[in-house]
Amino acid sequence: MLLLFLKGALLGVIITAPLGPIGMLCINRTLEHGFLAGFSCGLGTAVGDASYALVAVTGIAVFAETMSAATLPLAIGGGVLLLWLGYRGLTHDPVRAADVRTGGLMGTTLATFLLTISNPATILSFGALFAGFGLTEETRRFSSAVIVSGVFIGSLAWWLFLSGTVNLARNRLPRDFTSKVVRGTSYLLIGFGVLALCSAAYSLL
Repeated sequence: MLLLFLKGALLGVIITAPLGPIGMLCINRTLEHGFLAGFSCGLGTAVGDASYALVAVTGIAVFAETMSAATLPLAIGGGVLLLWLGYRGLTHDPVRAADVRTGGLMGTTLATFLLTISNPATILSFGALFAGFGLTEETRRFSSAVIVSGVFIGSLAWWLFLSGTVNLARNRLPRDFTSKVVRGTSYLLIGFGVLALCSAAYSLL
């Protein structure tokens, strides 16, 4: 069972580590508000990754068929959410935002969870990696729970590392540098949002 857990944890890191829009948001929030705000991004993503892993071990074929009808609205919703998050980063003063309330942390967690599940293609990545890791035959409930737990912990560990590293750098950087990075990541989030909406529009043609 330990091997299954370690495979799941490695799978969670592999799925999460590539720096995309959620990674940019994690960096943005850590620089703006500190470690907890950045880590809350990772928590939402880890929950989303674990949800996808749960679906993968319980029936990827059924899920893929069900999600095919929801791909377009999810892509549009994810694109709009990225635009809003990028706009919010550009219009918010990071210097005055030294703290963030619990409600803000919960909102960030929810936002990153929705962003994670707004990309149905992720389930296909899980399916391919599950096969590559030899996990497709692990259909027992306890084995499935161990794998999903491993994915969650692996994903969360990566976000802990990223937000912690960025927070350490944040405390050693001048304020103007932090503001510039926050603005840069906000523009990247807007770019990802535009790309997502253009992709959704292209699929309608």
